[in-house]
Order: sequence, then structure tokens, then C-alpha cells
Amino acid sequence: MKLLRIGAIALIALVLVVYTGAVGFMYFNQRALQYEATGEITALADTVLPDAAEISIPVDSAVINGWYQPPQPGKPLIVYYKGNSGSFTAEHIRFERFVSEGFGFLAFDYRGFPTSPGTISEASILADAIAAYDWAAAKNFPIVIWGRSLGTGPATYVASERDAKALLLETPFLSAVTVAAERYPILPVNWVMLDQFRSNEWIADVSESVMVAHGTADRTIDVSNGERLYALAPNPDSLWIVPDAGHSDLWDAGIWDKAKAFFIRAGAVN
Repeated sequence: MKLLRIGAIALIALVLVVYTGAVGFMYFNQRALQYEATGEITALADTVLPDAAEISIPVDSAVINGWYQPPQPGKPLIVYYKGNSGSFTAEHIRFERFVSEGFGFLAFDYRGFPTSPGTISEASILADAIAAYDWAAAKNFPIVIWGRSLGTGPATYVASERDAKALLLETPFLSAVTVAAERYPILPVNWVMLDQFRSNEWIADVSESVMVAHGTADRTIDVSNGERLYALAPNPDSLWIVPDAGHSDLWDAGIWDKAKAFFIRAGAVN
């Protein structure tokens, strides 16, 4: 009996050591685990964007780098907040489609991603997002905000702080910490996660019309995140849920046509 008790205590101690080690590893390596900041850079010259320009925007004694093209008369400027993986330049097919139909765009890499040097954190991403919006707003065009995946966090934050015509959230999280808690239910992520991106709190101050798009087969951010975030929007416009669509499938599923109709309803297109 005594041996069983000693064995049980030893087992509990081992579990606690392993658990504490796992929490410590996650804490000290969390940003490396959270962000996928490497990837190839597509040169602007290799795209079908002959009228777009490479731009640099100052922020916090640093710069963020991106591409910009103004809209045609009667169309808005899309301020595009990229997702977690690689460089914004990989999404040039989207930007080519925007400009082919008269829309302008501003897209960029957050600091720490391929074209913008620096260190990644929630604070730096939010600062970069505000700086990009303010740079675009100074051009005096109607602005719509489009956030994708990770970019839905800064997009929601910017919409809560600035006045755009519309906010489109593609595969959003309720908050980044929500996704982490769903993925690692036994870890105390609410206590140890540094970059929590609480879109569920920011959206309360979003006055813009909101469209949310998500797929039921999303294995990166569960569709329930988009549904719950949309339910919190003070000015909801539409919730587009695509059956069997994964995290990166919505462009091919036709989100651009849905987006244009949304921008028209929001009064961003004349």
C-alpha cells in the first residue's frame, strides 16, 4: 500500500513536471509558434499591376513596406490586412482583380514579415495597421477595410478606431486566444498568451457595416469563430458561410463577387 502511494505521488510529480515544462516551452516560444513570418517575395514587376507603386510607411521609427494603387472614380480604396503566412505579395492575384475592376488597394507586410524588417508582436501589428490606414486616409478616397485570417484582428481594431465605409472579415477569429484555447484546451492560454487579439472586444466599437465570410471545413480557425464574432457586430450586414470550404478556399469560392455587392450596399461604390 505504501509503495502504491509513493508510486502515485511520483506519477503526479512527473505529470506536473511535464505539464510545467510544456507551459514554459509554449510561453517562451509562443511567437515563433503563433506566426508564420517567412515566405517568398513576389516582385511587383512580376505581377499584372503596371500602375501600382511600391510604398514605405513610417511607424515607430521604422517602416512598413507595401504596394498601392489609387481607385478609379466612384470606387473605394481597399486597405487590405494580410493573413499569417508569408508576404502580402503572394496574394497579388487578388490585387490584380481589384484594380481590373477599378478598385484601389493598399497592401503591406507587418513588421517582422518578409518585406518589412522588425520584430513581431500584437502591439507592433496594431500600430502598423493604424499607420497604414492613416496613410491611405490621407489620399482622400472612400476606404473599405478587408482583413483575412490573422489580419481580421488588426482590421477589426482599426475599424473600432477609425471611420471607414465597410469592414469585411474573411475567416476571422473571435479572438486569437480563443483559437489557442480551442487548440490547446489543457494549457492556461488566457494567462500566458501575449498576443491575444481580442476582436470580440474591439468589435463593440465598430460602427461600419460588417460582413463575415467563413467556411465550414476551416481547420485553422473554426467556423464558429466567424459566427460568434458576427453576432457581436453592432451593424451587421451579412454572414456568408461556405459549405465544405477550408481556410484558404474563399477566393476561389467567389468572395470577390460577394465583397463587391457588400461594398455597394455599404455606400462605398458610386
